[in-house]
Amino acid sequence: VVNAGSILEDEDQRGLAHFVEHMAFNGTERFEKQALVDYLESIGMQFGPSINAYTSFDETVYMLKIPTDDAEIVGTAFRILEDWAHAVSFEPGEVDKERGVVLEEWRLGRGASARILDRQLPDILNDSRYADRLPIGDPEIIRSFPVEALTRFYGDWYRPDLMAVIAVGDFDPDGVEDLIRSHFAGLEGPYEPRPRSEYEVPSHAETLFSIESDPEATSTSVAVLYKRPAEEDGGIEGYRDLLKERLYSGMFNGRLFELGQSQDPPFAFAGAGAGRFARDTDIYQIFAGVPDGGVPRGFEAVLTEAERIARHGFTPGELAREQAELLRSMERMNAERNNRESASLASELVSHFLTGEPAPGVEAEYQLATLLLPTITLEELNVEAAGWFGGQGDRVVTVSAPESVDVPLPAEDELLAVMDRVAAGPLEPWEDSATDAPLVAVLPRPAPVLEEAYRDDLG
Repeated sequence: VVNAGSILEDEDQRGLAHFVEHMAFNGTERFEKQALVDYLESIGMQFGPSINAYTSFDETVYMLKIPTDDAEIVGTAFRILEDWAHAVSFEPGEVDKERGVVLEEWRLGRGASARILDRQLPDILNDSRYADRLPIGDPEIIRSFPVEALTRFYGDWYRPDLMAVIAVGDFDPDGVEDLIRSHFAGLEGPYEPRPRSEYEVPSHAETLFSIESDPEATSTSVAVLYKRPAEEDGGIEGYRDLLKERLYSGMFNGRLFELGQSQDPPFAFAGAGAGRFARDTDIYQIFAGVPDGGVPRGFEAVLTEAERIARHGFTPGELAREQAELLRSMERMNAERNNRESASLASELVSHFLTGEPAPGVEAEYQLATLLLPTITLEELNVEAAGWFGGQGDRVVTVSAPESVDVPLPAEDELLAVMDRVAAGPLEPWEDSATDAPLVAVLPRPAPVLEEAYRDDLG
């Protein structure tokens, strides 16, 4: 795991964090050109399921899934990881060949959704550095950058203080720790390392709008995004806050699902949930897929439910059901904890290294949830929910739609009027129609058993 991604690129390196990732598979000091890929495929590995990597704004991660019952294969895998960390070759001929591969990847990703997102990101990220450092990069730079720009990025940011090695699997921990130390203890960073800067998404006092269309778009959607500073509290109180957010989203999505089942639903689908665009910024998003021309109605429907929750909160029945469902879900995960895929646990450890996100393990999380969920009251949840989405600031409304002269896009004023109307209009509390009555009121009397037989051969 390398705590460096496209956000750290210099102006002449836009796209080169991702290009370095590509070059790691095109030759290292101990695996020339195609030799690395040939070896991995010779032991039954395939790109995608077993060999993979990704580059994002803030990190680059390389992943190998290998059999652990062969000591030679395990040892070779660590030699590959070590070479990726400090011994990628960057032969000029291989660099030039890879330009076409990366440009083709860029071209294939230029669909309608990507084109729309390119135009929306400057508003979502408020013209921050993130909006100007998409990992795929600038095609003009990819076509013509000198090899020196590539090796400069590698030399600046692939260094021990920004790296972690994560191993999960059926192996002897002491032996694998010895392998990690023997392969990585000798790595040295630059004499004067560049500071690993952190970049923020600037706050804004007004609501921003990004209303975009594309001739190849096939569906219409609307969303409102609420931005807030990222918080990483590794303590028990932080985990309790996470449970509260899960409860909120679960109950909110339950209401949106119920609305979607009505006779004339205002949207085809809708949902809400938290995520992260940048290291310092969390985003809570409420979204809806709507019929063409149906943005105002669908937008008003999801905003109305958010406003209803802010004013009246949730009902006792909603909270009780969601607490029980969340606890059942974690109980199932705990019961299956020994059957988890290694990659799932590894991804938790990646987040722990990069952002400090706690990784206590499923068993500990289940124990905490059992202890903490009953202490979360309806009153405190309703008070906090009322303040999560207030005010005009740090809010972005996005619309994506097919380009059509017959179905004009809504204007900013129209959407702002919807928001004002919802905020000022009367709203009744939610009517909780769920019932605890049994599915069958009177159970039928079972028929008598007519005959029984025992099969010795089957037991």
